[in-house]
Amino acid sequence: MVRVLIGCETSGIARRAFSALGHDVWSCDIEPAEDGSNRHIICDIRDGILCDGWDLLAVMHPPCTRLCRSGRRWMSGPGEWTEPKQLPRGRTVECLRSEFELGVEVFTACWTAPIERVAIENPEMNDLASARMPDDLPAPIFVQPFWFGEPAYKKTGWYLRNLPELIATNMLREPERGSDEWKRWNRVHRMSPGPERARLRSRSYPGMMHAAADQWGGAAMEAIASC
Repeated sequence: MVRVLIGCETSGIARRAFSALGHDVWSCDIEPAEDGSNRHIICDIRDGILCDGWDLLAVMHPPCTRLCRSGRRWMSGPGEWTEPKQLPRGRTVECLRSEFELGVEVFTACWTAPIERVAIENPEMNDLASARMPDDLPAPIFVQPFWFGEPAYKKTGWYLRNLPELIATNMLREPERGSDEWKRWNRVHRMSPGPERARLRSRSYPGMMHAAADQWGGAAMEAIASC
């Protein structure tokens, strides 16, 4: 059995995947768990919980909107921290940069936590974010939901420490580009704007999380047993 902390998750998808394999697993987030689980802690992940003796930390959805490459244009114009050419409607530079600092702080706190094995889900970072990351941060490993039996496209980056790259468990055949099925596979990218869009787009895929629980949980158990 491995002590696992699932950070920045409210859906319970990753927590349940690890729990199904018998691990001592807890999730945490500033919001309550959607499934009402009593193994969910409502807290800011930076407020001490990272030091509670975990064997494995999997951080699912840390604030990354301002860290990713797609959000770079809102943060700065050409070069570093020049005036952006355009801002999202109703937002200010100060507000966006505050969100950027939050993303940097949460990611850095998780990566530098005193935990042997760490996996942090995050898109490929823009240059402004990369410049603020720890020196030992590796390049992300990218996987897709359809590698794990989920008919969907969502390029998912994992920053890993002392954990193996995820191996495909149920590779689906990709649909013809432009077909109706291909459009359904891209539904996460085609969601209409709305208050729930960000939450729904960030949800984990059960197939991928079952693979993570099996492969990362198994690797952790082997490492602990060999000590």
